[in-house]
Amino acid sequence: MEVIISKNNSETIAEFIGRLDTPASPEVAKAVEPLMQDAAGTIILDCTQMSYISSSGLRIFLTLRKASVSNGGRIIIRNISNDIRQVFMMTGFLNLFEIE
Repeated sequence: MEVIISKNNSETIAEFIGRLDTPASPEVAKAVEPLMQDAAGTIILDCTQMSYISSSGLRIFLTLRKASVSNGGRIIIRNISNDIRQVFMMTGFLNLFEIE
């Protein structure tokens, strides 16, 4: 799993590439720590190239959401596959996030 973080004007974009499964979660959690510092702005989680998300991955997304909400920011999740959308729907995450 690879995470690429970039800035685009007032937005911070995190691109997730690969499988966000339990073994990859500790590394991904460390990679997204800088997003916590930008939690007052808009954070885009680009899932175009993410093929899978586990409960550990969902926990990372939820942690980012909590940091963002408490700092007046917003999280937008972009380009999730149908399989990942199903996971979000079954877990109730579809209602927690702004999905594009």
